[in-house]
Amino acid sequence: MKKSVAEKIEASFGECPSYAINDDEVKLAAGWLIDQSGLKGYRVGGAAVHEKQALVLVNLGGATAADVVTLAQHVVDTVYRRYGVKLEHEVRFMAKDAETSLEALCQH
Repeated sequence: MKKSVAEKIEASFGECPSYAINDDEVKLAAGWLIDQSGLKGYRVGGAAVHEKQALVLVNLGGATAADVVTLAQHVVDTVYRRYGVKLEHEVRFMAKDAETSLEALCQH
């Protein structure tokens, strides 16, 4: 993301940990954005955002794949609404025959 956009987020919401990519771009700490969005402990079915580590989604027992995908999309949507930042997943989603994306899974 552009450094100027990150600076606007910090001016509005306080200091957000960030990492310089180059002179004009930074990567914001997704865990901080998720935590500050109040999502620790948020639950969909048997899946939840870990109560102590916002970057971790956990199976509390009986979570379905749909629970996990719905939860992940809720996290992405919530952070985007609050900060205007679209989180990109780092995990790989595998469909029946090929790799897919969170966006494609949520369209079904």
